[in-house]
Amino acid sequence: QVQLVESGGGSVQAGASLRLSCEASGRTYSTYAMGWFRQAAGKEREFVSAIIWSGGVTNYANSVKGRFTISRDKDKNTVYLQMNSLKPEDTAVYYCAAALRISLVFRASQYDSWGQGTQVTVSS
Repeated sequence: QVQLVESGGGSVQAGASLRLSCEASGRTYSTYAMGWFRQAAGKEREFVSAIIWSGGVTNYANSVKGRFTISRDKDKNTVYLQMNSLKPEDTAVYYCAAALRISLVFRASQYDSWGQGTQVTVSS
């Protein structure tokens, strides 16, 4: 089992930047991929971005492509989500997730461990 703890959320104005962090502990050696999802009030959880832990291959939702960047620090067992040019529609609780094996990185059901979430609020 992998434990995940997110940090870095907050309230910002549109156009600002935030960097989310997700530190993994436990059986991190078995992690194949890590992802970020978000859930706005009254909406379903949606895929934001994912990274394959070993090779660093990344994936992004179309809505964040070009604005968000996912990265990882293997030594710190931490994955980051750099969010630039934030928009009000980015407002949501952001969750970090880890998968032992995965075929569709955008599918939440394929992730095995989840963090508690961190709130991001973007005002216009």
